[in-house]
Amino acid sequence: MIRDFDKIKKVAVVGAGTMGNGIAHVFAQNGYEVHLIDVSKSALDRALAMIEKNLMRLLSKEKIDEETKKHTLENIHPFDSLREGVKGVDFVVEAATENPDIKFQIFRNLDDWTDKDVVLATNTSSISITRIAAQTERPQQVIGMHFMNPVPVMKLVEVISGYSTSDETRELVFLLSKKLGKVPVEVNDYPGFIANRILMPMINEAIEAVYTGVAGVKEIDTVLKLGANHPMGPLQLADFIGLDVVLAILKVMYDGFKNPKYAPNPLLVNMVAAGKLGVKSGEGFYDYSASRKAEKVSAMFEKKV
Repeated sequence: MIRDFDKIKKVAVVGAGTMGNGIAHVFAQNGYEVHLIDVSKSALDRALAMIEKNLMRLLSKEKIDEETKKHTLENIHPFDSLREGVKGVDFVVEAATENPDIKFQIFRNLDDWTDKDVVLATNTSSISITRIAAQTERPQQVIGMHFMNPVPVMKLVEVISGYSTSDETRELVFLLSKKLGKVPVEVNDYPGFIANRILMPMINEAIEAVYTGVAGVKEIDTVLKLGANHPMGPLQLADFIGLDVVLAILKVMYDGFKNPKYAPNPLLVNMVAAGKLGVKSGEGFYDYSASRKAEKVSAMFEKKV
């Protein structure tokens, strides 16, 4: 495997969604050539537009200069073929849908289509690294590299070793994370890792409080913002993450631990089934149809306690 992180020049990011485009942005801004891969051309177009928008925001705040913006965009190359996109890359970060079957197939393909010395990282927020690594013939080179959203802003990277992940692979990812300006933290391979194992039950409990009529959406978020000094309330945060993602993570944790405290609340299940996914769909616990600032609480949650 490539043991010297300074030899990593070309990185593939698999998945052009919210996390994927953020990861591509960070690598590209730090001088890496990035192959951004997604089967959907429209997803790639949206990702590139979002990266440019975020760079413009940084430029307007004088956090980067015009040259950095230009070079960052030039460093990103879109591919709608996984096989073509991973040719000749030195490192891979998978950031596809949080679905085990999809990730397993991607890693089987990555194992076949990348050079055998390449480390395969996954941005999964909850799925077992050991199970993902078992899809390959190089489990010692498979590792979790869990960025936080929004990736260009948040400093944390959870670095999760599977059962067979080597010390060399872990050290490589630690050094690479630091080069990206992130703070890597070592975490063991259990469902939800640390961030989501603590965060998701809190969000689920906030949904339970709405479901049982303890308080309204805005009131619950206000209590956590003012009472616990959270920058964003748990229900607004759930909208920001995506309620479908929250549900998927809770399901993985519930399946992994078989503990009822991780069972998704029925209200969350119904909202996802109805397509109310939060910011991405225009409505979740808040109504985003007129504003992205979550100023209006959806009428369906205006209940008297």
